[in-house]
Order: sequence, then structure tokens, then C-alpha cells
Amino acid sequence: MNEVTIEAGRAERQYWRDLWRYRELFYFLAWRDILVRYKQTVIGVAWAAFRPLLTVAILTFVFARLGRMVPENYPAPLFIFCGMLPWQFFATAFAESGSSLVSNAGMISKVYFPRLVVPVSSVITSFVDFLISMVIMSGFMIYYQFMPPAAIAMLPVFMLMAFATAFGGGLWISALMVRYRDFRFIVPFVVQLGLYISPVAYDFTRVPEEYRLAYSLNPMVGVISGFRWAILGEPNPYPLSFAISGVVIVLIIVTGVAYFRKTEKTFADVI
Repeated sequence: MNEVTIEAGRAERQYWRDLWRYRELFYFLAWRDILVRYKQTVIGVAWAAFRPLLTVAILTFVFARLGRMVPENYPAPLFIFCGMLPWQFFATAFAESGSSLVSNAGMISKVYFPRLVVPVSSVITSFVDFLISMVIMSGFMIYYQFMPPAAIAMLPVFMLMAFATAFGGGLWISALMVRYRDFRFIVPFVVQLGLYISPVAYDFTRVPEEYRLAYSLNPMVGVISGFRWAILGEPNPYPLSFAISGVVIVLIIVTGVAYFRKTEKTFADVI
């Protein structure tokens, strides 16, 4: 019987076929990470609810009560929670997918499978926390007796954009972290900084008009604005931000996949 050698840097057509063949591995890794996250924890799933609530409370006090940067025609906690939904998902997915290859070093160095599965499964895992936050968001809307507009039908589009942003960024960071472990210190700083340079806790109109084009190069600006438009019916003060975010997200994914595939064949040796 002929012996077949399977390598990580396979031909493109075969590689994408392998992603479909190994599709069950997406679910397995995601389910494993979910179990590990909540197994033998004191508050378990409640942590996924407590963290955004605490963050919203702090941001409401700082930006709404002290800074008065939230529009008065919306309840401040509701307005900020709308921004927290996509941001928290992105931040968690970006950080976990970025470290996913290093965390699974043992499996990567021993057996072949498309390495792209690993960062994607980490994003899927973070989506569970996002769904829990969505339930809390529904509770906020009931409490404030706020009826979502017809634009709520567009919410899946902005959810997909948030997923794509985390996926593309995670590909870049996960591949870079295999070779440069310094990125494990850089990622938390980028996530912390991004919270303040994204309109999570303040209104987009606070950004001077001459800076809005450059500001919208942050892909999460369009995503967060889209969430608020879909959930609250807030007029988007800069419609071009949606288009700019879409272009930037596509660019991040295309370059991320290209860099990931270029370096993937060396992962098992370097990691």
C-alpha cells in the first residue's frame, strides 16, 4: 500500500475541500472550549451576564453621568449596551482566536488538519457569550418599554460584520503569535484601547466632522453604529461609515487569509 504524506501547505483547491471534510472539527473544538470555560466555575454562565452588566454600569456612570456624552432621547444604559454587544463579542473573539494556535500547540504539532479551523472555532465559542448578552439586551428593552424599529431585520447583517471582523483580525494575530509571542502582551492593550476609540459609550456625533472619515477606518465604528441603528432606530450620522467598514473588513479578511496560508506550513515546526 502506497504511503501518502499530508502537509499543512496543501494546494488551495484541496485545502478548501479539507475545510469542508473537517467541518465537524469546528463544532468539536468550539464545544470543547465552551465546556472548559464553564466547567468547575463558581458562577458559570452567570459570568457571561455579569461582565457586560458591570461594564455597562461603569461606562454609564463615566460617559453618561459625568461626561454627558450619551444622547438624552435614549436611556443611557440601553444606548451603551447596544454598543457593548458587538464590541464585547469582537474583543473576546479577537483575543481568544489570536491565542488559539498557541493554546492548541500539542494538536497542531502532531496531526494534520486545516489550521484555519482553530481560530474560527474560537470565534464561534465567543458567539455563545454574545447570545447570552442578546437575551440581557432584550430584558433592557422590556424594562425601558422600548420597541425596536423595522430596521431590526438588518441586525443579522451587522452581526455577520462583527463576526467577520473578529475572524479576519484573529487570523492575523494567531499567525503572528506563533512566531512572535510578544503579541500576547499587545493584544490586551489593543482591545483596551479599542474600547475608547470605538463609539461604544458615546455618540458618534461627538467626533468632529473633519475626522469622521479617518475615524470610520476602524471597522467596528460601522458595526456599532449599525447595531444602534437596527436596535434603537438611531439615525446614522455618517452613513458612509457602513461602506467604509465593509471595505476594511473585506481587506482584513483577504489579507489575513493570505498571510495565514503563507505561514501555515511552518506552524508545526515553530510552535
